[in-house]
Formats: sequence, structure tokens, C-alpha cells
Amino acid sequence: MNKEKKLGMGLGALLSTTNNKSENFTGIQKINISQIIPNPSQPRKNFRDEDLKELSYSIKNQGLIQPIIIKPLKDDQYQIIAGERRWRACQLNGMHEVDCVVKMIDDTNVLEAALIENIQREDLNVIEEANAYKGLIDIKNINNENLAKLIGKSSSHVSNILRLLELDKKIQQMVIDGDLSMGHARALIGVPNAIDKANEIIEKKLSVRQIEKITSKFKKNKIKKTLKDPNIIDLEKELSDKIGLKTSIQFSESGSSGSLTLYYSDLNQLDDLMKRLKK
Repeated sequence: MNKEKKLGMGLGALLSTTNNKSENFTGIQKINISQIIPNPSQPRKNFRDEDLKELSYSIKNQGLIQPIIIKPLKDDQYQIIAGERRWRACQLNGMHEVDCVVKMIDDTNVLEAALIENIQREDLNVIEEANAYKGLIDIKNINNENLAKLIGKSSSHVSNILRLLELDKKIQQMVIDGDLSMGHARALIGVPNAIDKANEIIEKKLSVRQIEKITSKFKKNKIKKTLKDPNIIDLEKELSDKIGLKTSIQFSESGSSGSLTLYYSDLNQLDDLMKRLKK
């Protein structure tokens, strides 16, 4: 079974202990918690204290039901592949040892496993989800549509989530902190002075519909500017065919003036153009 199919089946399939050579899987064993370090490439950065305390209480009463998956490093150290929340919760309980599954896995698969684990978590915030999607796209060199198939999401969902990464980091942090909803954030994509508007949303407690009304005028004007009259497009094509260069015609808002731009790809084209204009 190839890795792409395993991804669609989930984290358990990617890290499955079946069909592994004995040297790649050592089974469940007790590891001193001080020997375990988190993965620096872990896409999840936000661990809520309240959630960790709840998980800590559960582990204290029920035990660690699911072991932490780790990989060996130098000097008797181990790096977490999956289960950092459980590791943190065990620390809160003052545990000295935790149940672990030790896996021999390369750095690319470690990151992939961490990304998959994050995507499969229901409480993942949308910015972390977006970063996880981007990470998988970069690792596997796939497009949005293929990623959507692999993780069982719609293409529109993946695209909408990824677009949030276009926002300023300050706005992304507002989403992570819960000050802005995904709807608020989406309405701010591509809007000038977005940070000021984000602060206004928080201060005035504006609804998603209210901010959409505020930003809709700008977005309509932007769309209007990007749309070009078909007659102008035909004229550009005719000019390009005649002079052998890409052309662009822009009109002012009044339509009474404008500009004609000629594009050249090298100095030879520019020299040829200047000779023809001088004639």
C-alpha cells in the first residue's frame, strides 16, 4: 500500500506497526519523560491550558490509553512523532515514565505524521489547519484538489482554509486567540488596512455580516477593475499579432484617456521595437 493511500486512511495507517521489520518497531515500552522532546516542526503551536488540564485529569484517572509515538535521537533522547498533547498532560501529572512506541522514521515522515495527526483533531483552529494543509502540499508536491482527496475534504474547503494564510500574521493570531472567527477572517482577505478593520471588529463586536457589508464595496470595485471589456481584449490581441509583442490597454475611470503598454522579453526585442518606432 503506497503512502498516498495510507494518508487517506489516517495517521494509524501511516504509522501502522504491521508489515514492519523488527528493527523499525520496538513495541510499547516505558521511556523516561525527561528523555522526550517535542518536534520543532510540529505545526500545532497552541495548547490551551484548560484542555491540557482536562486531559491530565483523564490520564490520572484512566491511565495513558494511547501511547506516545517517538523516534530515537542521539544521547538517549527521543523526539515526538505523535502525541505531544498527551506528553504535556503527563508532565502536568508529574509522571516520570510514559508508554511509548519507538519508530525508526525519517524527518519527512515525522512531519507528515504530525500534520496528519493535527488535521484529524476536531479542536484544531483554522490557522493551524491551514498550515497543516500547506505543509502536506509542500511535502508531497501536490495541488489543492489532490490534497482534498487524500484527507477526505472538499476542494472548496481546502482552498478556503488555505486562503487564510494570505492574511497578516497579526490577524492570523487574532483567529488563533479566538478574537476573530473564520468568517470574519475570510471577509478581510485582500482588503486594505485589514489590521485596522480587524481591531474594529473586536472593539465594536461586529458580526460577520456587518464586516462583509463594510468590505463588499472594496471587493466589488476590485472585481470591476480586474474585468476587461472583450472589445479591448480583441484590440490587444490584434496589436500583439501585428507587432509581435504582448500589449496591454488600460483606460482611465472616465474612459477619455488611458495607456498602451508594450512588453519585451529581451534587449533584442527592445532594440527591434525602437527601430520600428523611429521609422
